Order: sequence, then structure tokens, then C-alpha cells
Amino acid sequence: MPKIDTAKILIMATDGYERSELREPLDRLKAAGATVHIASPEGEEITSWDETSWGDAIASDLKIADVDAGDYDALVLPGGQINPDILRTKKDAVALVKTFHGAGKPVAAICHGPWMLVEADLVLGRRVTAYPSIRTDLSNAGAEVVDEEVVQDAGLITSRNPDDLPAFCDTIITAVESSNGLRAVA
Repeated sequence: MPKIDTAKILIMATDGYERSELREPLDRLKAAGATVHIASPEGEEITSWDETSWGDAIASDLKIADVDAGDYDALVLPGGQINPDILRTKKDAVALVKTFHGAGKPVAAICHGPWMLVEADLVLGRRVTAYPSIRTDLSNAGAEVVDEEVVQDAGLITSRNPDDLPAFCDTIITAVESSNGLRAVA
């Protein structure tokens, strides 16, 4: 794996993403020197959800269907209740998660983001965490669900909520730079 200052990271999201869960990894990874791109279903601007109404928007760099996972070193999946619920219905988004994981690249999901891991059939027998309201979904998909700020297992990095973002981002950076920091993908 590369040093973070030469790494390319993809953030996949759509309308309804939790603002801090996209913006903080974006800013932290860029500050560390990584090239970070955002992919959305149509490759267009996407809008955050801010508690009770729509928040600010951010430009996408490319359409999910046009992403070549081989161009990237890791995938970040922000939460927000709306964002992953929409993305898990998009076949190309689910396939991209599977491709990253199958290639042994870190896949990091926070809050409701682990819904994408369930949809991609990646949590069976894995230790994960998430926002409390989706923990039953993870458990029903065969995951060992724990209540910790960040969990790393077999290339999956998961966190619970925006309060966990510092540890989440630190773990992404460490995973990207580590050639042996991830258990082999099974």
C-alpha cells in the first residue's frame, strides 16, 4: 500500500449524506496529502441532510458506473440515513463495494454506511460497529456487532457516528499505509 500522500481515495455518496461524515474524511485525507474523489450515482452535485432539512451541496468528480476501483487505494462510505439507503438499491454501487473489498483494499463505512456492507454480503462472520438503529440489520446478516468507536476486520473499517470521526479517519490513513495492517480478505 502507498503512503497516504501518494494514495488515491474514493468517497461514494449520494443525496442525504451526513455532512460531517463526508466532509471530515475528505478534509482529513486531503490534508494528509491523498488525492480524494467523490463518486455519486449520476456524477452530479449531491446534497447533505442536516438533521431536519437539506444542507449544503458538494460536487461529484465522477459517476459510480465510471469508477475503476483499480485507480484507488481505499473506499469511504459516509452515513446519513438517506444516503446508504438509496445507494444500496444501486447495483453498480453495491458491485463497487464488493470490488474494492475483493481486491483487498480498505472499505471504511460510518454510521448508516455499513448498510452497504450488508448489501454487498461482506459482514458474515466479521466484527463491525455502526449506528444503533442498523445494528440488528448487521447482526441478522451474520456480523458480530460491537459498540466501539472504530472496528477494523478483514479490510472493513466501521464506526458508529460523527463523534467517532477522528478515530475513523486515523484508522483509514493507517490502513492505507499498511501493507500488513489488514487481515487477509476471506
